[in-house]
Amino acid sequence: MSRFVRLGETDRPPVTLHVDGAPVAALEGDTLMVALLSGGGTLRQSEFGPEKRAGFCLMGACQDCWVWTESGDRLRACSTLAASGQRVVTSQPGASWPNHV
Repeated sequence: MSRFVRLGETDRPPVTLHVDGAPVAALEGDTLMVALLSGGGTLRQSEFGPEKRAGFCLMGACQDCWVWTESGDRLRACSTLAASGQRVVTSQPGASWPNHV
């Protein structure tokens, strides 16, 4: 189930990024948060436990929307634009929890 539903601006050019190895469709100008929450129910896996996260402040003031590049660099999903060819992961590299997906 999607947390975000696109109501307008549907005529922007499409972009495809990869999240946890799977292609995700977005539109040019979308943030990573919009791309991830439009396509699914959660944004990321918590690095502190097994909980799923969906972001909190949505404006870059908290730490709840971190995602990572495949090389381990941390990105704020709420303020980083989605781009074609981008490859991100939703769990902190090196973190593991029981039932961690």
